[in-house]
Amino acid sequence: MAHAFDPAGREAVAGKWVWFVALGVILIMCGGIAFGNLLMATVASVYYVGIIMLIGGLLNLGHAFQVKTWGSFLYWLLSAAFYAAAGLFAFINPVLASAVLTFLMALALIVAGCFRVWVGFKLRPFGGWGWMVVGGLVTLAAGLVIAAGWPVNSLWILGLFLAVDLVMQGLASIAFGVLAKG
Repeated sequence: MAHAFDPAGREAVAGKWVWFVALGVILIMCGGIAFGNLLMATVASVYYVGIIMLIGGLLNLGHAFQVKTWGSFLYWLLSAAFYAAAGLFAFINPVLASAVLTFLMALALIVAGCFRVWVGFKLRPFGGWGWMVVGGLVTLAAGLVIAAGWPVNSLWILGLFLAVDLVMQGLASIAFGVLAKG
């Protein structure tokens, strides 16, 4: 299968490889800081979600005034109010908000894991179906472990996920930069 990547674009990316490596190093350092204080990383994650919810509330409020003749003004106004309330809640009580988010994450992982196991067994006639089942079991186990430690782990689990993500993105960026150079 031929790739539709522009060779000139490849040269431009290869010429900037050092920027990818630098970004990767910075991301890994940020991940290290997050690992150093998982509680603060959790609070930062909750504040991030709070900001996004507040922005969503403002956008829904603006939309409510744009569609006021559609007869759905109240729906959009209530949607804006709930988004804004959730965003404010994240800032007012980030510890409780982290407990709610951690519980929802555990629930989502459990459901996703069960679904992946089911899909894996449905793919049994195809090669590699077992990997889908194993991946689903790992996701299911992660959700169960998080749920078993809830609500105590709510103080650090979101921060841990943020720290791991920062480090993984950093490693991926470094690997991409080094390989794009060649």
